Amino acid sequence: MITKIFQRRHFLLACAMVVMISPAFAQQTADSPVKLTLDEVWNKASENNKRIKMQQFRLDGSAEEILDAKAERYPEINAEAAYGKVSNIPSYENGILHTPVQLPVIHTFYKVGADAYLNLYNGKKTSNNISRQQIIHEINTIQKEKTISEIKLQAAAFYLDLQRSIAFKKLVNENIAEVKRQLTETRQLLKNGVVLKSDVLRIELQLSKQQLTLVQIDNDIAIAGQKLNILIGDPDEQLIIPTALSGEQEVQLKTYPEYLNEAFVHSHENKISEEETNLSKLELKDVKANLRPRLGLFADYAYNYPQIQFYPYSAYLYGLGTIGVKASFSIDAIYHNRHKVKASQIELKTEELKHHDTQDQIRQGVNEAYLRYKESLNRIDVARTNISQAKENARIVKNTYFNQLSLVTDLLESNTQLLQTEFDLAAAQIAAQLQYYQLQNIIGNL
Repeated sequence: MITKIFQRRHFLLACAMVVMISPAFAQQTADSPVKLTLDEVWNKASENNKRIKMQQFRLDGSAEEILDAKAERYPEINAEAAYGKVSNIPSYENGILHTPVQLPVIHTFYKVGADAYLNLYNGKKTSNNISRQQIIHEINTIQKEKTISEIKLQAAAFYLDLQRSIAFKKLVNENIAEVKRQLTETRQLLKNGVVLKSDVLRIELQLSKQQLTLVQIDNDIAIAGQKLNILIGDPDEQLIIPTALSGEQEVQLKTYPEYLNEAFVHSHENKISEEETNLSKLELKDVKANLRPRLGLFADYAYNYPQIQFYPYSAYLYGLGTIGVKASFSIDAIYHNRHKVKASQIELKTEELKHHDTQDQIRQGVNEAYLRYKESLNRIDVARTNISQAKENARIVKNTYFNQLSLVTDLLESNTQLLQTEFDLAAAQIAAQLQYYQLQNIIGNL
């Protein structure tokens, strides 16, 4: 008995420990940082993003629409059954104001049968409908590819934003460490009566500003991280560590005509516009098909009771079937369809003009993205030159200040200029990468 009580206590203690440890373990797992490359972020976004999943649903739905359109080539088969009661037939031989004579009838009737119709020709409307659904399916396919490209671009923007903020944080921490060293040396000079108290206060003020900047950067990292987590389907609290910011540009820059040719071949917008134009052409063919005859095979068979279709009537069950060819032509389509054809022709011209307008927008977008990308590469070169000059200026001013040959304002300004040039280089590197992805998104290669 004592052994059982002892075992039970140990079991309850173990359960309590599991309950206490589980939340902490879950929190630790959720908050543990994950190092991801941009390609890995893109893969997660392609698998988990909700917008991409919605496009996949639309794509699956359009595939089913194609199968449904093809099923229209199969015969139409209907089955029917009826059961009812028939009232007496009053015959007013002497007028409606006199008592009628009741004629004998069979009060019960029923019918069971089936009929079928196989379309042979309907102006190619069935084929047009299949082609229409195939074009819609192709548009949905391109729309999904476009959505993936847009999500990749958005993920790259969040990822690079996170990468830039982390680079800024590193630069600010390095600057804070340098300012603290300068503050220590300045305080020593103050003790020796070499500098004024205002010099120390000004350096402390700059240090507090940098620490406030650090808080802002931490918030930027948290915001960019949450945006990226939502985009790739991870928990909001998941910490993502991007790869280190690289200043090397390994991309071989092509000419503008080369990028433009790629855009006209691979651009999602151009493909969608082209397919929508094809859809309008098909709609015009479908409207013109209204003036064509329809031809098909039909068959039906039914059991009826009683037999009252043919004379002489009989109170017996009978079966009757028919088979043949049915042809029809809509005469009113001759004057009704004329306006429908004109409306479809106008719609086709509109889509063709819209397609040309889309190509104009693509040409303008490629040119702008191309020039901005070249501009961002030039900014990197200028930023590197500025850093070299700012470092040398900071070194000279620091030496002259601590040798009492310059003012503290010169020292603080040189620190600010150096940090700003380092910020400019990091921002220029990020902007160049993002502009490159923007260019790839426009030409349809992202």
